[in-house]
Amino acid sequence: MTSFLGLLFDGLAYGTLLFLISVGLSVTLGLMGFINLAHGVFAMAGGYLLVVLMGAAGLPFLAALPLIFVVVAAASLVLERTLYRPLYKSTHLDQVLLTVGIIFVAIAGATYIWGPGQQPVSIPEWLQGQFSLAGVDLSRYRLFLMAIGAAITLGLVFGLERTRFGARVRASVERQRTAAAMGIHVERVFQITFALGSGLAGLGGALGVDVLSLDPHFPLKYLVYFLLIVVVGGPGSIMGTLLAALLLGVADTAGKYYIPETGAFMIYVVMIVLLLVAPHGLLGRKK
Repeated sequence: MTSFLGLLFDGLAYGTLLFLISVGLSVTLGLMGFINLAHGVFAMAGGYLLVVLMGAAGLPFLAALPLIFVVVAAASLVLERTLYRPLYKSTHLDQVLLTVGIIFVAIAGATYIWGPGQQPVSIPEWLQGQFSLAGVDLSRYRLFLMAIGAAITLGLVFGLERTRFGARVRASVERQRTAAAMGIHVERVFQITFALGSGLAGLGGALGVDVLSLDPHFPLKYLVYFLLIVVVGGPGSIMGTLLAALLLGVADTAGKYYIPETGAFMIYVVMIVLLLVAPHGLLGRKK
């Protein structure tokens, strides 16, 4: 039982990290209708930016995190305006080809600058190690990840459901022409939404360096995971994405622990079962 509880905790922490990165993709795919397969590039950028800020600049870990969010979000605005926006009304194939091309450019650029190896990051001493709770050894860093994930979830749900900007986002998604006629700057709303999702991906990538590892192939390595979480949770659903990330995180962790030979396939088995039960996603909208 103690081993199971520890495994459950690790799986939930892993799922929380996947949620932090995937939620931006859920927003851009579900709310904006844009297939951004290069979403993992923003997460990788956040990880490498953490390496630079802590290594070269000597910035503390906690001080680097908000700066990473801002920098990645600002950089994504440049890409959104120059590359993404012209394809908002284009075919899905064009969107896929563009974003896959961005992935390979990012991989080549990261390999050229930092090399093909993994980049280690030393987390603060107070986040290292474990502590015992009711006989279960819990990682301090993973508990920190879960706390960050809970805070961001509350902020996103409140922002989309209880604020004027959230109302503008929902109106722009449901009826773009009507929203524009009412004075809502739809393109600006989408631009801010895209930047927020990308910034969260960068933050998740920075937080995940110690868990997921960081190398130039990060966007391809975890692309399938991000897509699975968004599809299973329901594109555009914040709580659906969180629920899917936690379920798949626990399934992946448990599968690799109990059946290491074939455990990597457990996440796909769970995905198939969940989609058979809920074809539109766990909390997705029926169309």
